Amino acid sequence: MKYQGQTDYDHKGASPRRGVLLCNLGTPDAPRTSELRRYLKQFLSDPRVVEVPRLIWWLILNLIILRIRPRRSAKLYKSVWTEGGSPLLVHSQAQVNGVKKLLDEKYDSDIPVVLGMRYGNPSIESAINDLTEQNVREITILPLYPQYSGATTGSTFDAVADVFKKTRWVPQLNFVGGYHQSEAFLDALCASIKRHIEAHGQPDKLVMSYHGTPQSYLKKGDPYHCLCHQTTRLIVEKMGLDKEKVMTTFQSRFGREPWLQPYTDKTLEAMPEDGIKHVAIMCPGFSSDCLETIEEINMEARESFLHAGGEQFHYIPCLNDDPEHIEALASIVGKYLAN
Repeated sequence: MKYQGQTDYDHKGASPRRGVLLCNLGTPDAPRTSELRRYLKQFLSDPRVVEVPRLIWWLILNLIILRIRPRRSAKLYKSVWTEGGSPLLVHSQAQVNGVKKLLDEKYDSDIPVVLGMRYGNPSIESAINDLTEQNVREITILPLYPQYSGATTGSTFDAVADVFKKTRWVPQLNFVGGYHQSEAFLDALCASIKRHIEAHGQPDKLVMSYHGTPQSYLKKGDPYHCLCHQTTRLIVEKMGLDKEKVMTTFQSRFGREPWLQPYTDKTLEAMPEDGIKHVAIMCPGFSSDCLETIEEINMEARESFLHAGGEQFHYIPCLNDDPEHIEALASIVGKYLAN
């Protein structure tokens, strides 16, 4: 394998390799206030996440939010923490292991596949350093966000670029900017929904809940809102579902400004009064179950819906390390390894 501008061997005398970096949002190291304060400071300091003038936001973040929110968030994380750690980290690492296994088998070679978190550990920088130590000179980067958003996929690109600003020899990079139209990914989502309906029956309403963003981001040109609706539409068309019984909502809003609507929590609370007593809810924008899906949806939203008069609430888990999901992720990065 030869790369433009270099010889067949690097300075260590070994053949250059191709590798894969899977990226996700991140997680605190432990469900404790100190760890949450460190994690939230890094997360909420990202100008891609919060687009408020820096000085004003620094004051709000450091004098108000980081004095109140870490303790509350720590309690929420404790409610979902597992023996292996944060669910997001556990599932993401399982995805890395699964993708590596499939790629190794397909190419009959040892393909380096590593995990990097945008915030927290393992960091994107440490993951890139890991690949560099394995003599990887071409990196395929897959942010595990099916629908592109500047606040997620764009921010991941920023983090990768920041690492290579300090690097004299930048490797060949293949950056995947989203994969919500991948047939393999859509097939995995549809198979999960089908299994759920076969086990629990047809719900009155199938809700596709995506992480929200401020409406101002949409007005400034972020395509995320449209890509979420497109994902729902593609699922409906592929499965032949009644589009009147499927809807798109947005969750996890933060702050006082308007976010993408309809809001998941408000929608679920109003459904029983409209005669919708049996709902199933899926989060197609999350590649792994995490605090926002386990606690916010399967705990809080469930309680709200049932308290409002709902009778059946079913959460359809994220794809996590489902074999069809792993095959989809491997196929997405695999096309960059086949050339």
